[in-house]
Amino acid sequence: MKITIRDVPPRAAWALEQAGVHPLLARLYAARGVRAHEELDDALARLLPPDGLRGVQRAAQVLADAIVQDRRLVVVADYDCDGATACAVAVRGLRLLGARHVDYLVPDRVVDGYGLTPPIARRVHERGADVLVTVDNGIASCEGVAAARALGLAVVVTDHHLPGPELPQADAIVNPNQPGCGFESKCIAGVGVMFYVLMALRRELRARGAFDAARQPRLEPLLPLVALGTVADVVRLDVNNRRLVAQGLKRVRAGQMPPGVRALFQAAGRRPESATTFDFGFALGPRINAAGRLADMTLGIECLLTDDPGRAMELAQQLDAINRQRREIEGDMREQALQLAEGLFDLDEEPPSAISVFDPDFHEGVVGIVASRLKEQLHRPTFVFAASGAPGKGHELKGSGRSIPGFHLRDALDLVAKRHPGVILRFGGHAMAAGCTVAAEHFPTFEQAFAQVAQEWLDAATLTRRLETDGPLAPEWRRAELVDVLAREVWGQGFAPPTFSEQVRVLSQRLVGQGRHLQLRLLHHGQPVDAIWFGRTEPVPEEPLLAFRLDVNEWGGERRVQFLVEGLQA
Repeated sequence: MKITIRDVPPRAAWALEQAGVHPLLARLYAARGVRAHEELDDALARLLPPDGLRGVQRAAQVLADAIVQDRRLVVVADYDCDGATACAVAVRGLRLLGARHVDYLVPDRVVDGYGLTPPIARRVHERGADVLVTVDNGIASCEGVAAARALGLAVVVTDHHLPGPELPQADAIVNPNQPGCGFESKCIAGVGVMFYVLMALRRELRARGAFDAARQPRLEPLLPLVALGTVADVVRLDVNNRRLVAQGLKRVRAGQMPPGVRALFQAAGRRPESATTFDFGFALGPRINAAGRLADMTLGIECLLTDDPGRAMELAQQLDAINRQRREIEGDMREQALQLAEGLFDLDEEPPSAISVFDPDFHEGVVGIVASRLKEQLHRPTFVFAASGAPGKGHELKGSGRSIPGFHLRDALDLVAKRHPGVILRFGGHAMAAGCTVAAEHFPTFEQAFAQVAQEWLDAATLTRRLETDGPLAPEWRRAELVDVLAREVWGQGFAPPTFSEQVRVLSQRLVGQGRHLQLRLLHHGQPVDAIWFGRTEPVPEEPLLAFRLDVNEWGGERRVQFLVEGLQA
């Protein structure tokens, strides 16, 4: 591992300090591309206007017509946290704006697969729907949209995924990544896209005289759900996404959230009054995702939709139990997958440029998490495959991939598909995460072809794990109250949480937690500091260059800063 230090533009840091930003925060913000104090203003008025989204006005007109004509709407969701929160935002928001007949349908990960398919379109039609709205999917569902429209349904597609060579022939498409869309926030999550559609719909209804500006329905109560889905989907936190997340966090901390969100905090043992992006990404998000991986995402959506606190708590506890089961399955699969991956190379050698593993016992609902864990451990683009459990699809393998910086996963799949027609049956995704389906007999071909693309595209520098940090931590900033300030800021993908690095002296080290973690006592600028390195079992040198985050350890009524070690430069 090579530890690097982010560049801090001095003029930007100085300008932020002059505007009243804390010196440490000014340095951290400047290193992450913030150039002016206005970028830190998270007011709702600062959000990008809906007009920038291509198709949003047409979508608002279709939905406004449906509400005025008292037509039936069905939302077709995805089965991850972004899809679940987008579904909840759509259902709650449409009802707020006057829709009386709103239902939803979420595909089964195993039986239905991803996106709007012709069978799902038929199921929506059978429910008596007049309008079908997709959330967090649909941009690649050309056949499903065509089937829905052939059945007489109006179709509004809201999505954020990259489109294929052909767009579906929907009545309206809202997706910042569709051709011709000038919306600046290309990385907005699916739940964010739906929130923007609701803003445009409210404006359209206001223009039609449904209500005036003073008495229009308020959409702000939906922001905790928008924030949760945005963080959980690991989209890049650009300025606009940070504002959406900040607004959601403010409401959660003030106790203003749906009962299901409150219940999920309780089930996870977290405190909403001190909520952070970490809670969304690592406590609430996984519990909702677990339903889509192992059970039925209807549980997660119902938890977010109910206004009954008792029902919300019951569903949150079910989600918590499913998540514990998911962790057990994931742990077993991760060990097996790592053994398979390590069998591809000698342990005294570097791993191959890309990793693809499959085992008949793998669970298809957990392949994405396991691929992420392998990618983190081996620092290679990784695909993990499991046999499809869908009826009549036992000959197919469903794979989920995760990538490293510098390797666009979806583009790699596209090249493999072009070089080897018929090997990949279906694929889609983003630069850092993607999925594909291959015939079991073609897995060896895929494995070789994917590794070949990685070998061509990746060089030694890209394949070297790098940990970007904010450099040394001045001893005066090693205070519990300052750690609390940092924790309350909006950090995440593309706006990394503060990580510091410097050479320290190790005073003592020992294994704790049944031998799974390394506890350290360090000398930092002449003062002893406790540190913990989760998952590390090997001892560290006497004076290592460590990368670490800051945490507060509370014991016996005393709050002390401790370091959470992230890496060591060899």
